[in-house]
Amino acid sequence: MKTKMVSFTPETLPPLTKAQRDNLARLATLPDDQIDTSDIPELTDEQLKHAVRGRFYRPIKRQITARVDADVVEWLKSQGKGYQSRINAILRREMLSSLK
Repeated sequence: MKTKMVSFTPETLPPLTKAQRDNLARLATLPDDQIDTSDIPELTDEQLKHAVRGRFYRPIKRQITARVDADVVEWLKSQGKGYQSRINAILRREMLSSLK
């Protein structure tokens, strides 16, 4: 039997039910020492020392139409394949820089 995989984006997630919202509100009031983490033990300091943030992060791509100066496009293309990825990398670097 073949099963159908269902995937959601933040925009297409179904809304939470009242019971789910109530449960989340109840959980939010629990003190940390009352949270049962036996099925997901907390990481040790040694494990956290080697942790890498965002290792499996893969942002959702969105196709757009943008008007870019011809000389800029030619400069990007002159550097070899992947000019659209370079545009994204340049924009991401600027975004992260402005968020600091």
